[in-house]
Amino acid sequence: MATTNLNLDGWLDGPIEIIPAVDVLGASAVRLHQGDYDAIVADAGDPVALAGVWARAGATRVHLVDLDGARSGRVRPEIVFAVAAAISPVKLQASGGIRSLADAQALLAAGADRVIVGTAAFPDVRPWVEALGEQLVVALDVRDGQVRTGGWLQGSGFALEDAVARCLDAGVVRVHCTAIDRDGTLAGPDLDLVASVASSGLAVLAAGGVSSPADLVTLAHAGAEAAVVGRALLPH
Repeated sequence: MATTNLNLDGWLDGPIEIIPAVDVLGASAVRLHQGDYDAIVADAGDPVALAGVWARAGATRVHLVDLDGARSGRVRPEIVFAVAAAISPVKLQASGGIRSLADAQALLAAGADRVIVGTAAFPDVRPWVEALGEQLVVALDVRDGQVRTGGWLQGSGFALEDAVARCLDAGVVRVHCTAIDRDGTLAGPDLDLVASVASSGLAVLAAGGVSSPADLVTLAHAGAEAAVVGRALLPH
């Protein structure tokens, strides 16, 4: 898919920050349906080129997900380095495959300014907060009220409420909250989910189901700090 016609028209004037998502599977930027690795609903080609498009279009931050890393548990700092270089001085938050503090530090050293940690943050997120401070974003990837890990393929054993409580107790500032069943569907965000987490006092980056700039308004009312948007920004 050509990236020359992509833009953020209508999105940048919303009440909350929009963070374009670049999800990498193999060597391509893709969108999955509800996190199913066998259900690619969009293929945007070169992820570095796509990230560059969003940076030039006016995004203040890009959200990079290494889907292979999320599934395998291995980070690929070289992807982070390439994307960070392509979008500088626009900021980059990176996720996928982080299983240790060394992994997180490798991605920060490669150019990310924030890392999103899900699987490795449970059951004990406190060491991550102590080491990374506000460079840490905890992933709360939710399906049926439960937090999923391992590229959304495994259960964490934690209900959402328990995960939120652990984040608060450990001093987490910001979470990336995904409604898995809405991700890649364009069905609209899960406002109840966002409102529930935001009411705890955690800053919420909301993801899953965003379909239009109008959703930014409803997410703002639900308490979100920003919206991570993927499929809605691509031709569909």
